[in-house]
Amino acid sequence: MASILAAGGFGAVCGSSVRTSATITQVAYPEMKRHGYSGRLSTAALATGGTMGILIPPSVPLVIYALLTEQNMAKLFAASLIPGLIAMFGYLGVVWLYCRLRPDLAPPAAAIGWRERRQALAKIWPIALIFLSVFGGIYGGVFTPTEGAAVGAVGTFVAGVAFGELRKREIARSFVGAAETSAMVFMIFMGADLMNAALALTRMPHELSEWIGQLGVSPVTIVACVMLLYILLGCVMDELSMLMLTIPVIFPTIMSLDLWGLGAEDKAIWFGVLVLMTVGIGLIAPPIGLNVCVVNGIVKDVPIVETYKGVLPFVLSDIVRLALTVMFPSIALVTVWWLF
Repeated sequence: MASILAAGGFGAVCGSSVRTSATITQVAYPEMKRHGYSGRLSTAALATGGTMGILIPPSVPLVIYALLTEQNMAKLFAASLIPGLIAMFGYLGVVWLYCRLRPDLAPPAAAIGWRERRQALAKIWPIALIFLSVFGGIYGGVFTPTEGAAVGAVGTFVAGVAFGELRKREIARSFVGAAETSAMVFMIFMGADLMNAALALTRMPHELSEWIGQLGVSPVTIVACVMLLYILLGCVMDELSMLMLTIPVIFPTIMSLDLWGLGAEDKAIWFGVLVLMTVGIGLIAPPIGLNVCVVNGIVKDVPIVETYKGVLPFVLSDIVRLALTVMFPSIALVTVWWLF
């Protein structure tokens, strides 16, 4: 449970589900193994936990979606809050059921005293302070998500230097890493702009919308087919690539459908939450969940078949959550209506 929560928090600021699972696995799996946890439950929880960062604000994929569809970023963050919490409690519930029904998969460990707990918490107060500053500033209206990212970066830099964890070599490496990541993102945006221009010239989104409108199938069926497409794409692509390549084509089609009588903005926000939820399912679902492959590439002593067996209950939890959000858009939109 702690690993799932840690993956959700790390994924929210990392922006990549795959990188989150890879990072948390290297930290958490040795501890799980030391406590006698089964490889099936450990790797399944680590692969699944990485998908939570896609939804939990401040989410990088949500920022990309907002830029591609020209939607209000704060409203998208608000809409993702309840689905993200449902995902978190759903995953924790799956772990609880696992341990209740199969206690041999995670034998109880010796309790840690309060003194050790306080000592451990004392070491993480700078990180907690940075998180509270960034989240509080964004939701309190003190600064925008972009400015919040800058506050988080400066705070992390100051904490790293103050505690002696950032020296000249690490600082240089962090600047190079930031430059490489920024260059990659800008190249993606340049490619997306070229693709958008090509789509506008060919009128492909408009033609696709008209063709789908003539099929005579219900709008919900079309949404379900789009969700299935994202699950399949999740087997071979990460979430940012999927959004960049598909949203310019699919988004205009969805906006042309009459879905539950939603207005244009509500429909765009609701669909964005659905897309990210579905992408998360594709990253762990058999037969080629990308997160599962990454985790098993790190954990050599657990067969990938065992991880897929462990992942299935988490996938079922996700499917129930997705179905509820499709049938009841207010699950995603109630926080938007309440806050805005």
